[in-house]
Formats: sequence, C-alpha cells, structure tokens
Amino acid sequence: MRGERGAGEVRGLVRELTLPVLRTLPWRALAAGGGLGLGLAGLLRLYGDSLAGWSALTLLRTAALAHALALAFLLDDPARHTTAAVPTRRPLRTLLRVALVTPVTVLWWTAVVLLIPSDLRPPVGPVTLEAGAACALALAAGALAIRLTDEPRPGPSVAAALLFTAVVGPLSLPARWALLVFPQDKRWEASHERWGMVLAAAVVVWAACLGEPVRRRRLFRRRTGSYVPSGH
Repeated sequence: MRGERGAGEVRGLVRELTLPVLRTLPWRALAAGGGLGLGLAGLLRLYGDSLAGWSALTLLRTAALAHALALAFLLDDPARHTTAAVPTRRPLRTLLRVALVTPVTVLWWTAVVLLIPSDLRPPVGPVTLEAGAACALALAAGALAIRLTDEPRPGPSVAAALLFTAVVGPLSLPARWALLVFPQDKRWEASHERWGMVLAAAVVVWAACLGEPVRRRRLFRRRTGSYVPSGH
C-alpha cells in the first residue's frame, strides 16, 4: 500500500512538473542544432551529384555533433538558486527533462537518416551508436557541471568543451584506438566497440551526477548538524 502511494505521488509530481519543465527547455538551441542537421542532410539529397565528394557519414556525424552541442544546454536553469529550495528533488527534474527531449531527438535523428539517399546512406546502426554516445557525453558533461559548480547556465562552457573534445580528441588518439573511421576501414567494427564503451561510461557518469550538487549537500549537513545551546 505504501509503495502504491509513493508511486502515485511521483506520478502526480510528474504531471504537475511537465508543463513548467517544457517551458524551460532550451528549444532555441535544440532548434538550431536540429535545423543544422536537417539542412545538411537535405543538401545531400537535393545536390547529391554536385556534392559527390562529400561523405554522407561525415554529414551524419556533423549533424549528431550539432544536436549534442544543443543538448549541452539542457540543464541550464537561470532560476537554479531559487528552485534549489523546492521540495521536488533534482534527480526527478533532470530525468523529466531528459524524458521530454528524448522523443524529439529520436524523431529528429530518424528524419535526418531518412533524408540521406539510400545509395549513400552508411550503416545506420553503428552511426546511431556514435550519435547516441555523443548525446550521452553532452548530458554527462552538463550533469557534471551542475553537480560540481553553482553556475546556473553551464551550457556555453559545456558546449565549448564538447566541441573542443570532438575536434582535438580524435586527432590525439593513436591509430589503433581511432573512433572516426569509415565502413571500408578494417577498424570499423573495433571502433564501434569503443563507441559502445564511451556510451556506457557517459551513462554511468550522468547517473552518478543526478544527485544534488556537492556544495548544497555540504551546506545542508552543516545546518542540520549545527548545535545552538538553549538560551542563545
């Protein structure tokens, strides 16, 4: 009975929070990242002959990176220091944000992939794994920034760090650990095993950072653990 009551309270909280959270999602950033991805895929379909030198795989990777950069802003909250005092715990608010944006991401990625002409389309499964890992890295980095800092809008810094990592990281890796390879390369399958490890590690970091920020927990412990003698 107590478990059913707790589940009912959570469902009620989710219903109450859905509309306010929808209003605070970074729709402009998501629209910019998503629009860039759709535009790149549309160019390949419209001007495939003149863009024969362009790789559909490169375009898909660029689209995935653009959307991941938009997701870096997902946890931005200008009213963070005000909402920190509300009874709804941060993990629930974070999970709700991710749950609301996930269907949008899935629909967007499906549209981008379908816009690529079938004769130019790379293996969808492995490329989707790469895109999922990039998005998970963005979410993990955003959650880590919220966890370790008091910054209400860490999105710009997280996006800059993610872009730097995406550009410099692959260039600094040894050839045997390459991540950005092409289907004709014999390292294709091995690279996607590494992409799977990147995805798993990002999910673990994100889950570990769902709790309340470290500083807030320390302040809470100080306040609850302080002792004031009677008469003072």
